[in-house]
Amino acid sequence: MRFTVWLVLLATLLLWSGNWIVARAVRDEIAPGVATIGRQAIVLAVLLPFVLASLRAKLGRLTRKDWAILAGLGLCGGGVHLGLQWLGLHYTTATSATLYLSMSPIFILLLAIPLGERVGRIQWAGVAISFAGVATIATQGDLSRLAALSLNRGDLMAVASMALWAGYTILLRLRRDPLDVAELLVMVCAIGFLWMIPWLALEQAYVRLTAAGAAAVLYSAIASLLLAYWGWSYAVTRLGAARAGTSMHLMPAFGILLSAIFLAEYPSWYHFAGIALILAGVGLSTFRASSASSTR
Repeated sequence: MRFTVWLVLLATLLLWSGNWIVARAVRDEIAPGVATIGRQAIVLAVLLPFVLASLRAKLGRLTRKDWAILAGLGLCGGGVHLGLQWLGLHYTTATSATLYLSMSPIFILLLAIPLGERVGRIQWAGVAISFAGVATIATQGDLSRLAALSLNRGDLMAVASMALWAGYTILLRLRRDPLDVAELLVMVCAIGFLWMIPWLALEQAYVRLTAAGAAAVLYSAIASLLLAYWGWSYAVTRLGAARAGTSMHLMPAFGILLSAIFLAEYPSWYHFAGIALILAGVGLSTFRASSASSTR
């Protein structure tokens, strides 16, 4: 049983990592806004028939605060977050973009401060070290480019995407609505669809879609959203959030491997230096939490 759980977890991480590879591979075959809305539409078409009746019964019980949180979840988890992923991969490699996945704990820590999270000096040092890792990758190891603000815009979009994902995680903690997993996913995609309408309006002059782009969106919707979402829920239920969460740091490794195999994008020294700094910073930023839990 435990072997099956870990197998599902590894498959989930591979599917998520593969989404970045696919998005990079078809960057000239589909516009980012079309890709994002297409993914949401597929998920809604698959799930809505199964949850429509129960969802309709629950919508009237949602409070104003519930709606505000759902709007934030749609922005951070189903809308602009995904658009920035696909747009950023027009300008940076999948190798670089996937390394920023390990920044999620840093952004979660920072966004939790308004909720009462206390950040000590060691944790702040960890934050600084992690951002030094981001700078190392975004400047391709030439830190003098920081002074000229000459950063790769694709890297900045990938980092912004991870910041939004951290916001999604924080908002999940605040939820008090009665929606189950499938109903929540439908609402996130539906509201994310609405958030993407202005993006699509701005993008209309560049809208494009080929067969390869459509196939990529289908993969993104079915494999990296529906299947991976189920796999993650399955693994977290059986392993616990903390143990499953630490496995997220395998995704950059999977991303580098898949990028080399399918895109012929090979890591440079600054990728290794940057991810080493990011992971060291993450370790320091969680130091106090780990210490506290070990004394209980």
